[in-house]
Amino acid sequence: MKLISWNVNGLRAAAGKGFADIFTDLDADFFCLQETKLQAGQLDLEFPGYTSYWNYADKKGYSGTAIYTRRTPLGVSYGIGVDEHDHEGRVVTLETEDFYLVDVYTPNSQDGLRRLEYRTRWEDAFRVYLCGLAAKKGVIVCGDMNVAHEEIDLKNPATNHFNAGFSDEERAKMTELLAAGFTDSWRALHPEEVKYSWWSYRMAARERNVGWRIDYFLVSDRIRDRIVSADIHNDIFGSDHCPVELVIR
Repeated sequence: MKLISWNVNGLRAAAGKGFADIFTDLDADFFCLQETKLQAGQLDLEFPGYTSYWNYADKKGYSGTAIYTRRTPLGVSYGIGVDEHDHEGRVVTLETEDFYLVDVYTPNSQDGLRRLEYRTRWEDAFRVYLCGLAAKKGVIVCGDMNVAHEEIDLKNPATNHFNAGFSDEERAKMTELLAAGFTDSWRALHPEEVKYSWWSYRMAARERNVGWRIDYFLVSDRIRDRIVSADIHNDIFGSDHCPVELVIR
């Protein structure tokens, strides 16, 4: 079973950059999107054999998540059940027979870490939500989690130590989530490999491969042994992020 996750940084923009062909070529059972930047009815983009589920932000042109699936879910939910966090379209959860699939677009702490306090509250609430699901059955979490966990996960750790996405507080929250019973599938299978999933649009960062790995598939302990492979498709363009992949048995 193949799962793909991609922050498209505006699905309407990505649609003009070959998204439909990329979607078809990747041939996933579940295709999760973040930062769709859509409201209902703004884009008609469906694919034969797939059903899609969308969570839109209250604010137009902002955030948003979606899942395309070939498999009919047992249930679908939007958000994490905490009003403070459920107005930005950041989470879609599908329940299947043997696992929950959670598509997430984690809030960015922003320049000067001005949203770090909110981000910390989000992280705690999201971890509680995931652990509640994991108590029932396996959980797969994917998306742009807006943190490079270790120094290997970004090109320039020394100069980014106090920046959004690599602050001590954000990294510690990822450590806390993993310790609660989740595995970073890419790092588990590729412990020493350097590969990135996001590059700034500034200063030809992608051409120079000055990137960050901030897009993840996390798998709960209950189904960790089902991981077959994990990949980062850094040869695919169309966004400032590239798609990441998980294959499970």
